[in-house]
Amino acid sequence: MALTRDFKATVVARVQTDPAFAQALLDEAITLFIDGEPDTAKLILRDLVNATVGFESLAEEIHKPAKSLHRMLSASGNPTMNNLSAIFAAIKRALKVEVHTTVVMA
Repeated sequence: MALTRDFKATVVARVQTDPAFAQALLDEAITLFIDGEPDTAKLILRDLVNATVGFESLAEEIHKPAKSLHRMLSASGNPTMNNLSAIFAAIKRALKVEVHTTVVMA
C-alpha cells in the first residue's frame, strides 16, 4: 500500500520549512486577486492562514470570529476589502515580508 499524505498537511509543512514557497504562495494569491480570480486566491490565502497564523490567532488579531474568517476564505465567501487587507497584513507579518508592486505595459 502506498503511503499518502493529506494535501493540506503537505502545504502546511512546506510553508513552515520553506520561506520561498510561502512567499510564492502569497505572491500567487495577490496576483490572482489582481487578475480577477478571487475564488482561487481566497483558497490559497486559506492555506496560508492555516500554515502561518492560524484562524484562531487571526480572529483575535483582526477582531473577527474565526468561523467568519473560514467562510470569507471559502470559494463562495465574499470578504470585504477591509477584511482582505487585514488578512494580507497578518500574513505579511507572519512571513516577515514586504510586498512591492510594479505596473508594466502589457
